[in-house]
Amino acid sequence: MKKLLGIGISVGVLAGIWTQVSIELTLITWVGFVAWACYFAAGGGREGFQKGLAANLAGALWGYGASLVLTYATFTGAVALVVTVLAFILCLQAAVDLLSFIPGAFAGTAVIFGTSFDLGGTLIALVVGAGLGWLSDIAGRRIQAAVERSGQPVRAAQP
Repeated sequence: MKKLLGIGISVGVLAGIWTQVSIELTLITWVGFVAWACYFAAGGGREGFQKGLAANLAGALWGYGASLVLTYATFTGAVALVVTVLAFILCLQAAVDLLSFIPGAFAGTAVIFGTSFDLGGTLIALVVGAGLGWLSDIAGRRIQAAVERSGQPVRAAQP
């Protein structure tokens, strides 16, 4: 439990701030949390930030493109066909190292669908959420280090 104190504090505080700020600025709160989760799921750190965010953004853009195709493809089964092709693309793009976090691509596609294809709002929230992931990770490690130092016995200064 003690090992999770730092991350718990940093995530908790930042989650509260994000929620209030996103409401005030009419940003899409839940999308930020999805990107935040993808940061950690992709391994955290620089690589987790880069791969999580790149995959989220690619997925959102592919999903938006699929929505444009669906405005013209009105035949029975069009949605199923477009989703089939989209899922294939999301997996295939993983051959590019930066886009190799497949769950992040699917999450990005899901959030664009979940926001009714609000491209601008989705992209902003994805970027902020990934940034909050990185910030909470750094802050969490620093808080944890301070907690662990405070638990050490105090030694007398050497003459």
